[in-house]
Amino acid sequence: MTEKVGLIGPGLMGQPMGLNLIKAGYPLWVYSRTPERAAPLAGEGATVCASPREVAERADIIITIVSDTPDVETVVLGEDGLIHGLSEGNVVVDMSTISASATRKIAATLAERGVEMLDAPVSGGDIGAKAGTLSIMVGGKDAVFERVKPLFEVMGKNIVHVGDIGAGQVAKTCNQMLVAQHVNAAAEALLLAKKCGADPRKVREALLGGFAASRVLEVHGMRMLDRDFEPGFKAKLHKKDMRIAMEIIDELNMDLPATKLATEGINRAVEEGLGEADTTSVIQIIEKKNDVSLA
Repeated sequence: MTEKVGLIGPGLMGQPMGLNLIKAGYPLWVYSRTPERAAPLAGEGATVCASPREVAERADIIITIVSDTPDVETVVLGEDGLIHGLSEGNVVVDMSTISASATRKIAATLAERGVEMLDAPVSGGDIGAKAGTLSIMVGGKDAVFERVKPLFEVMGKNIVHVGDIGAGQVAKTCNQMLVAQHVNAAAEALLLAKKCGADPRKVREALLGGFAASRVLEVHGMRMLDRDFEPGFKAKLHKKDMRIAMEIIDELNMDLPATKLATEGINRAVEEGLGEADTTSVIQIIEKKNDVSLA
């Protein structure tokens, strides 16, 4: 029997993920606080609902992909939230990037009603969401993971069951730490090349053939060179993710200076009005500091 799927949050990532589920033959019920974002899904056969509760009443597995921890808490536990329409046997799959501790608390509340939960944050940006090639990091019970895995395989390619509930969010925090640092490193390297009179495009090409090669240098390095700051992943969302990372670091009393520096760079970009731009826009802050530009 085909699972009936709900989707809360058809935004930059959620909308193409939902379209891929529809193309794969899954009946889809969708809710968005911004109705126009649900329109493309409705055009492909999805049913638009008036509330998260209504989605929960219709679907077997409900995916949430919203901006921050309070948003997940609202759509799951708030007034007219999922919890008021869920029944035993339902599964909530949170694909947002939020606090691991909050994830565990939400899962515990749902468990009291016989509802299972997976945390399954993603990486790959809007490009990966459209192509169905996302990296999906999953926390939760083995049996629940196996039940939802066919849906994951529609939306992603690198699907890893990391561990118990919350483990997916821990993996995503590690991912965002690395991406932030790689973006800064790529920006600094390309700007150094430019300042020294070398062609940064040729330098990037050379580096991609060696040990310094990375997906960030490949994709985001080209974004920087092309001045393409249309959001694949907004700087303001990366700022939120790095806030979560710093909260964990402080809680564990760790000293991770590279993460702190990368966080400061993204925070500065948002403070200077680049929050709606791609996270690669951090290069503009480094350019100003060093009086050099790739433009």
